[in-house]
Amino acid sequence: MQVILKKDVQNLGEAGEIVNVKDGYARNFLLPQQMAEVATEGALKNREQNIARIHAKQEKLHQEALALAEKIEKFGKLELSAKAGESGKLFGTITTKKLTEELAEKAGIEVDRKNVSLNAPINKVGEYTMLIKLTSKVKTELAVVVTASEILKDHIEEVVEETVEE
Repeated sequence: MQVILKKDVQNLGEAGEIVNVKDGYARNFLLPQQMAEVATEGALKNREQNIARIHAKQEKLHQEALALAEKIEKFGKLELSAKAGESGKLFGTITTKKLTEELAEKAGIEVDRKNVSLNAPINKVGEYTMLIKLTSKVKTELAVVVTASEILKDHIEEVVEETVEE
């Protein structure tokens, strides 16, 4: 099925492009999400008329993304603290949602958590790299430093010690 993309779709194309996709992908994902429209004769004529508007909108979004990427790079490092055991392992994992909330709180930078990916799960104290994809062409990285707010003995060791004392 031929469709005209209304928005940039990762690994498929940019807004305004005409692409061939499988019928099910178009019917079940692209069309309901308002990411594309079926390439009918009328839609193709509209596309030709609106192509300048689409490119202007894309350029504006690109410039905003570049400004946001520069702001993120100037911020430098995102420092977090969490409860950890003696071995440095965290009690729970720090998620992309938590990272974006901290970034918004500490730097005033709003980023969608879906645009954030990590090079490794954050479940130990240490330094990590967070990749932020602002648009298909603009990506930036931010260092994340995780420190222990409280160092707690591992729960198993405490239970063993209590049992030995009794």
